[in-house]
Amino acid sequence: MKVIFGKKFGTLTVILQKVYHGSDTDKHGARLDVYIEENETSESENDITVYDVEPDKNTKDINILPQRVRFYHAKIDARSLKSGESYRMLKKVIVIMITPYDPFGLNHMIYTIRNKCEEIPNMPYDDGARTVFLYTRGTEGNPPEELKQFLHYMEHTTEENAITDNLRSIHQMVNLVKQDEEVSLQYMKIFEREEMLIQQGIEQGIEQGIQQGRKAEQANTELERQRAEKEKARADQLEKELQHLKEKLKESR
Repeated sequence: MKVIFGKKFGTLTVILQKVYHGSDTDKHGARLDVYIEENETSESENDITVYDVEPDKNTKDINILPQRVRFYHAKIDARSLKSGESYRMLKKVIVIMITPYDPFGLNHMIYTIRNKCEEIPNMPYDDGARTVFLYTRGTEGNPPEELKQFLHYMEHTTEENAITDNLRSIHQMVNLVKQDEEVSLQYMKIFEREEMLIQQGIEQGIEQGIQQGRKAEQANTELERQRAEKEKARADQLEKELQHLKEKLKESR
C-alpha cells in the first residue's frame, strides 16, 4: 500500500479472500483477493478507506473489466452502511487491479479512474469511489521508481527482484506462505468451498422444491380420489333410489 500510494498508513485490517455472497442463491457474489480497511480513529467514519487489491491474469475478460470493477464497488458499498446510517458515513472505496496485460491498450503503468461531470470536467465531484489499474509492463507516464520495482516483482517473484527493503519484507512473507501448505490451501480454496456450499444450497433448494411439488401433487391426487369416491357414492345412491321408484311404479300398475 505504501509503495502504491507513496504514503504511510496507520493500522490496517487485512482479510485474504473476503467473500460477498449474493443477496439470494440466484444472485451473483464476489470474492475479493485482498480486502484492506483503515483503522483510523476519527469522529466521522467516512474518513476511512477500504481497499480491494486484485492481482488478475484473466485476459479473456478484459472487455468487461470495467463492469467487474463496478460490481466490486457495489458489493463493498452495500456492506459499508448499517441500517439507518447517513450516506455521509459511507466509506471511501479504492479498487486496485494489478495486471500483466494492458487493460486499455495505451501502455500506461497507472490508470486512475474517478467519476466526473462530462459537461464540466474540472467541476469538483468526489463520491469516494476510485479505481486504480496497475499494468506491470507499462512504460508510459511517470510512475515512482519504487512502484516500477514492485510491479516488476509482482510478475517475477524471485529473491533477485526483491531489491528494496519493502520488497524483501514482502518476499519473506511470500516464502512463509509458500512453506505453510495449510495456509496456502486455505488461501486458495476458501472461495471454492464457499461456491460449493452455495451450489449445495441451490441443489438442496431444488430438491426440496421437487419434493414439495411431489407432496402437493400427491395431496391434489388424494383430493381428486376422495372427490371421485363421493361422486360415485352419490351416483350409486341415486341409482338405488331410481330403481326403487321403478319398482313402486310396477307395483302400482
